[in-house]
Amino acid sequence: MIRTVIIMVVVLAVNGFASSCQSSSHQDVTKKTPPYQRQNEMVRILALGDSYTVAEGVKESESLPIQLAVELRKDSLKVDTPQIIAVTGWTSSDLMRAINNSNLANPYDLVTLLIGVNDQFQGYDEDSYATNFEKLLIKSIELAGGVSNRVIVISIPDYSVTPFGKRFGPSRIRAEIDRFNEINRKIAENRGVDYVNVTEISRRASEDPTLLAPDGLHPSAKMYAEWVELIAPVVKSSLGK
Repeated sequence: MIRTVIIMVVVLAVNGFASSCQSSSHQDVTKKTPPYQRQNEMVRILALGDSYTVAEGVKESESLPIQLAVELRKDSLKVDTPQIIAVTGWTSSDLMRAINNSNLANPYDLVTLLIGVNDQFQGYDEDSYATNFEKLLIKSIELAGGVSNRVIVISIPDYSVTPFGKRFGPSRIRAEIDRFNEINRKIAENRGVDYVNVTEISRRASEDPTLLAPDGLHPSAKMYAEWVELIAPVVKSSLGK
C-alpha cells in the first residue's frame, strides 16, 4: 500500500475567503445563496485521503473525485477539476502533515475525507486514530469555510475480502475496519457532517472480482462509480441542487 508519489491536482481558480469587509447586506445574500450560484463561480472540490482517493490501480479519470465531478456536471453544475491531496500508504497523521504543508486557499464548496485504512494496516491504536481523525475533520470543516454540511466523510473500505487482504487474517481485518469506521462515523455525527458508508459495497468484491483493480487490492472504476451513486445525492443536497 505504499507509493511515494504525491498527486495534487492544483486548480487554477483556487478558492479565497470572502472578504471580512463585505457589507452586512452582501453577507446575508451569500448565506442564502448556494455556493455554486455565487457570482457564477465553479464548484470547487477538495478530496483528502489515501490510495482510495488517489485511485491506486486505475486511471486518474476513473478515480472517485473525478467521477464525482463528472456526475455533478450532469445536473448542470459548473464543477472545477477537483484538487486532490492523497498518497497511497498515508495514515491520518501523514494526511494532516501534508495539509499543513500545503498552501490551500479556502473555502472550498465541498471537502471529502476518506482516511484510516493505513492506520489500521500499520497497527496504530484506535485512540490515536480517533484523535487524528477529529483533528482532520475540524480542519476539513475549516477548509469548507466553517460549513459542516459541505464536508462528507466516507467510510473505510474493507480490504479483507481482497486477495491481498486474505493473506493478513481477514476476520481480524474486518473487525478492526468496523471499529475504525465506528470511530469516524461517531466523530462525523458529533460534528454535524454527512457520512457515506461505502464499506458494504467494498465487501461485495468477495463475489464480484470486477469491483477490484488489476492489483487485486484497490477498487476498480466500477466500484468507484457505485460509491459515486451514494455520494452524489448527498453532495447535491448540500449544494442546494
